[in-house]
Amino acid sequence: MSVERILYTAEAVVEGGRGGRGRTSDGRLEVSLSVPIELGGDGGPGTNPEQLFAVGYGASFESALLGVARGRGLDASDLRIASTVRLGPTGHGGFTLAVSLKLHAPHMSTKEAAELMLRAHERCPYSNATRGNIEVNLQVDGVGVNAPQTRHIRQVELRQ
Repeated sequence: MSVERILYTAEAVVEGGRGGRGRTSDGRLEVSLSVPIELGGDGGPGTNPEQLFAVGYGASFESALLGVARGRGLDASDLRIASTVRLGPTGHGGFTLAVSLKLHAPHMSTKEAAELMLRAHERCPYSNATRGNIEVNLQVDGVGVNAPQTRHIRQVELRQ
């Protein structure tokens, strides 16, 4: 899939890899990076790529949710996304990610919220970038939502 029209560009420079520093070209974000103890690092005070990915994906996905909810006239107040990113080996020398996105939507039924999640999953740029490449699990208040690996979703399926 190619980008039809560029709406925004973000640029960053990283020096020192997982134990270094990163900053955006506009100066709005500057972070120290630390390797977690679980990955053989010292667990220093800095953040790491997985935490940054979790925040980025969560923010982007929630924005897509809010857009879909607004378009459907749904009450999205107090809506909250919890994003979890896990890192593990691929089995052939590389590493991969797995993501869980958990929605709490107190003013919607589980079915409405699941439908909203699936539509947001079609729109979110992180979902579009990762679809078919990594495992992405969607949940509404502890109930799993079956998200097909294709871009277009035909119906909502909930897992207990």
